[in-house]
Amino acid sequence: MAYNPQISVIIPVYNCEKYLAEAIESVLAQTYRPLEVIVADDGSTDASADIARRFGVSVRYDFRHHEGLGATRNRGVNLARGNFISFLDADDLWLKEKLAHQTAAFSDDPQLDMVFGHVKQFHSPELDENTKANINLADEIMSGPHAGTLLIKRESFFRVGQFDTNWRVGEFIDWYMKAIEAGLRSYTLPEVVMKRRLHGDNTVIRERKSQTDYVRILKASLDRRGKKDVNQS
Repeated sequence: MAYNPQISVIIPVYNCEKYLAEAIESVLAQTYRPLEVIVADDGSTDASADIARRFGVSVRYDFRHHEGLGATRNRGVNLARGNFISFLDADDLWLKEKLAHQTAAFSDDPQLDMVFGHVKQFHSPELDENTKANINLADEIMSGPHAGTLLIKRESFFRVGQFDTNWRVGEFIDWYMKAIEAGLRSYTLPEVVMKRRLHGDNTVIRERKSQTDYVRILKASLDRRGKKDVNQS
């Protein structure tokens, strides 16, 4: 029997008019077509709305006042109609076989909860050489959990719960740690499925002052695991 998940793709955007169209086009170019593409606008003041609406019925566009990335991802999930959910940041790109590779993995092992893939980083083409030199392209190919490579069953997502809206950065790492603690079954494809654009205004760079969130997220996970071990002993 063919395995045909209905996938809702959520693209959170905040003042990303320069790259949004390319992100949307990379989703619409998938060889395995998603059920819907949702652009969740986090209060953009640039032309992001006009760009999203330019795609007509191919894109569902929703605007709310600025709340942050975690809240915007959550809003996209609440709007989603599919039984599978995937995310793509508005400045990144999917390779065209991304969803096809992932649905094949679920077909091979229906007990999986979520499937990831590898990420290739690249300097955005408009950057001059001096700017590129100041943006570290450490590991060109990255493995490990990344929001933009995730495909997850809707029911599995809600077993973990929505993204914590208190973090300025690291909300996905926080969610992923909770997913592992909840026992979700995960698989990482060997293929590169996403291209991560480095351009000097990435959230991690923009929110340098909030980098301590990562330490607090790790401590919170360790605390939860410690309490669980005590309760089980």
